[in-house]
Amino acid sequence: MLTIKLQRLGRKKLSLYRLVVVEKARDTQGNALEIVGTYNPHDKEKGFAPNEERIKYWLSKGAEASDTIYNLLVKAGIVEGKKKKSVVLSKKRRAKLSEKQQEAEAKAKEAKEAEEAKAAEAVAAAEAAPEEVKEESPKEEAPVEEKAEEAKAEEVKEEAPAEVKEETPKEATPADKPEDVDKKAE
Repeated sequence: MLTIKLQRLGRKKLSLYRLVVVEKARDTQGNALEIVGTYNPHDKEKGFAPNEERIKYWLSKGAEASDTIYNLLVKAGIVEGKKKKSVVLSKKRRAKLSEKQQEAEAKAKEAKEAEEAKAAEAVAAAEAAPEEVKEESPKEEAPVEEKAEEAKAEEVKEEAPAEVKEETPKEATPADKPEDVDKKAE
């Protein structure tokens, strides 16, 4: 039985594929009956380049497409139908994925509850805040007026001491008096 498969080409970490028609039991690296296109998974726009006429010819002769090729052909519109499941997960892998999913759901649930609690606190604070604002708003206006008056008073005080200092005579300190110095020396 003939199949259309992918034959891997390209270098390490840069895979390129050929679409080849081979016997189902044969290796894709062996002799292929025909190369019917190319596939570059790294190029999303022009990555899939099939030879539609030859693919339709081989499909009409009874060749089957691998699941991956079939999905690519459905996407390109060459074949009509639903996509096939091309990846098979083992039981062990399914178990790990289900555990991760359950953990993610638990974290999401906790986060949602935390958000709801914060929202409830914010609502409670918002309800309490208008009462406090109403009470504080008249009090806030009075201190502003008082501060303005205090600022004017400080300006007056700053000017007054300068005048006072000029008018007052300087007092003599004990060190300035010669009598005291003589007494200390004796």
